[in-house]
Amino acid sequence: MIATRAAHDAATLARTSRLRARFLAAALAVALAGVVVASLSVGTVQVGPVDALRLVAGHLVPGAEWMSDGTYTPLQDQAVWQFRLPRVLLAALAGAGLALAGTLIQAVVHNPLAEPYILGVSAGAGVGAVSVIVLGIGAGALTIGSAAFAGALVATVAVYLCARRGGRIAPTRLILAGVALGSLFSAVTSYLTITTDAQNVFSVMFFLLGSVSAATTTHLTLPALALLAVTAWTWWQVRSLNALLVGDDQAASLGVDVQRLRAGALIAAALLTGSVVAVCGGIGFVGLVVPHVARILTGSDHRRMLPVCILGGALFLASADLLARTVAAPTEVPIGIVTAVVGAPFFLWLMRRDDAARAGLDR
Repeated sequence: MIATRAAHDAATLARTSRLRARFLAAALAVALAGVVVASLSVGTVQVGPVDALRLVAGHLVPGAEWMSDGTYTPLQDQAVWQFRLPRVLLAALAGAGLALAGTLIQAVVHNPLAEPYILGVSAGAGVGAVSVIVLGIGAGALTIGSAAFAGALVATVAVYLCARRGGRIAPTRLILAGVALGSLFSAVTSYLTITTDAQNVFSVMFFLLGSVSAATTTHLTLPALALLAVTAWTWWQVRSLNALLVGDDQAASLGVDVQRLRAGALIAAALLTGSVVAVCGGIGFVGLVVPHVARILTGSDHRRMLPVCILGGALFLASADLLARTVAAPTEVPIGIVTAVVGAPFFLWLMRRDDAARAGLDR
């Protein structure tokens, strides 16, 4: 009787958690759509929300009358279609990608403070991208993206190896290794900046500060493909990731190839980070804040957490970009500053929580 009631209570709790996760995902999708509309209508060129949507629809629906009857000026059309829409879409893609990368890293290293920026992965990707600019190897999105991915992968492997102790990941060593290697990669980037030609400095500063202000439709391809590929892989491995939450030994007893899963997750996180850094520069704390909040709201089950995390990351960075455009208008604040203002206090708060001890942060 007691066992039957316990099973019934567990099933009820699981059903409630699923419904809550679906509601949160739907609410985040609606909020994201609202931020996109607001971003399309905010700027020096006056365009209302409805008019902005009509301009976007005019490019998607052939023969729209309002695109040729003089209702809107060419300047309004250009502002919405060529500048604002790619910008907000890139911010959403970057936020979703960084949030997913943070989720993967936190899952495989068993540490809620792990994320691409704190672990130096973003700094490693920045070194790769900046090296391409400084050395003049190429300036195309594919070349810079490949270099950023290589840098992110090198940084990921280096941090992982430095954090291993006795065949296991030591949480404190992970954070310390990430901070140290991130500082080293940042120093390399600074050296490349001060030794390069003056015409390259602006391009380098783009990666150091983080921005989506120069977004075009071509910039959307790389992070979109990376996000789709990694999301599909993550969903395919969702049961294994859930098993990994209870520990390596328990996961292995359930048939999970722990080392292969960990390597695949770290490579996937490096791919996402490299693709985002290649087009947006270094944007920190998204991979820390969003996955942890999603985990608090939905629980640790990745089947419920992943949709909330991806949509939450897109909403967070799109909102941060909107704030960066408006908080000091007409001056624009780099988006990395906005995420740091939110993320740094959250990082300190997280370290002081009681569950920090359970995560191994006091060892």
